[in-house]
Amino acid sequence: MIKCICIDDEPLALEMMADFVQKVPFLQLVTTCRNAIQAYEILENEYVDLIFVDVEMPEINGIQFVQSLKQKPYIIFSTAYKKYALEGFELDVIDYLVKPFSFDRFYKSVLKVKETHSLIHNSTPSVLKQLPPDYIFVNSDYSLVKVNIPDIAYIEGLKDYIKIYLTNISKPIITRMSMKSIEERLELLGFKRIHKSYIVNLSKITSIKKTRLTIEETELFIGDSYKVPLYKSLGLEISEDE
Repeated sequence: MIKCICIDDEPLALEMMADFVQKVPFLQLVTTCRNAIQAYEILENEYVDLIFVDVEMPEINGIQFVQSLKQKPYIIFSTAYKKYALEGFELDVIDYLVKPFSFDRFYKSVLKVKETHSLIHNSTPSVLKQLPPDYIFVNSDYSLVKVNIPDIAYIEGLKDYIKIYLTNISKPIITRMSMKSIEERLELLGFKRIHKSYIVNLSKITSIKKTRLTIEETELFIGDSYKVPLYKSLGLEISEDE
């Protein structure tokens, strides 16, 4: 059973969403909330697997609410405006429902949650570790660009933007995203931060020498505070002369 809550400041929309949830056998409605503040109070005392949340709400909107969650359950956005779709994808939401939506469209959305939920809970940890890295979508040049994670050589931070350097493309992909955000998404997939400005794919490193490492003939500096964690990740010991 997938436990969920619905958040929407519009009473009719909230009532319809709750009705849809109650029609699905594998969903359990914990409660409904009129705003993000009510949802915070529920989440402090109740575990949920899935949150349906409206994007446009007073005080704290749906995007701000999801960004603030330390532990994110599955998220499905609902809104009357398609313009928020890109931000939804960047937050790794399961789906994006544009109002008014039918029960059929709603059901297709929650089936995605069920499939993902079943995969995670019916797989042993050893099986999960064997799942290959997949891909991410990033917003670049007003488009959603698919980036295959194994093709990433390294990432460079540039204030509010990052440059993603790929092994098969000479020109980097530039997208508005923080280093912290991309680090969190890749840290369990063989990537390591080596400097405040660099995250590298460990499998692409060709050599390491004192304060620098090389990836495809490109030298990158290793920050002092990142050196020990990097060597540990690679199973290396730091010699005395370093």
